[in-house]
Amino acid sequence: MVFSTMGTMASLRFRAAPPGPDRSGVDVLQAIRDDFEQLEQRFSLYRADSEISRINDGTQRLTRASAPMLAAYELALRWRDDTAGVFTPHRPDGLLDLSGVVKALAIEDAGRLLREAGVRDWLVTVGGDTLSDGQEGEANLPDGTPGVWTAGIVDPLDRSALLCVVPFTGDWRAIATSGTSERGEHIWRRPESGDLVQVSVLAADIVTADVLATAILAGGAETLNLVTERWDIDVLTVDASGGLAMTPRLRERYLAAAR
Repeated sequence: MVFSTMGTMASLRFRAAPPGPDRSGVDVLQAIRDDFEQLEQRFSLYRADSEISRINDGTQRLTRASAPMLAAYELALRWRDDTAGVFTPHRPDGLLDLSGVVKALAIEDAGRLLREAGVRDWLVTVGGDTLSDGQEGEANLPDGTPGVWTAGIVDPLDRSALLCVVPFTGDWRAIATSGTSERGEHIWRRPESGDLVQVSVLAADIVTADVLATAILAGGAETLNLVTERWDIDVLTVDASGGLAMTPRLRERYLAAAR
């Protein structure tokens, strides 16, 4: 299933046939689309009537915001504290912007809805950020090992090519990429952020992967050192000259030839 949302495309892939409505008529795929629409209605800065737009234009107080708005704001503030302020919901122009967590929360919600419906072995991707469950197949690799879901990391200097393919194995079920090649400079970056143009983070959950990819792109080498010391993640970065850097485990254990 593919549909547009949040200014990008969402796709859901399944090892088996896509799930249909259950015996009571509940359609999990429609529930996922409805959840994305509700999140967009509440958090989109591009909708003048969204709740966050009303907060930013002063017609609604943040202190009287809905429970989902306050929960997302609290989550963003916790990540701000955990990343020494590099990741923040407060833009330099004074606007509150929770898009740094909302897309990941939407993906996380989709995964929760699928699990609650008893659906396994799936891949949910929104704007290149991906959460996986189970496996793609019994044996889809040349050496006969159990087939696992994989994700390709696009070369930001040549978006028709892949830098590498990473498998979702062990605890690593999510990958997120932040960069400038597709959307330009859409992240507020610190002067010391250097010349990174793309950051990919592989983690156990999609919120951690997405937030830390954004934080590293915004903060540069200092933030990269901070988060790789604190969180059990793998990272691949690309600078403006095409130079690659990656965590040792990614290089030694997970990096596979592009295909």
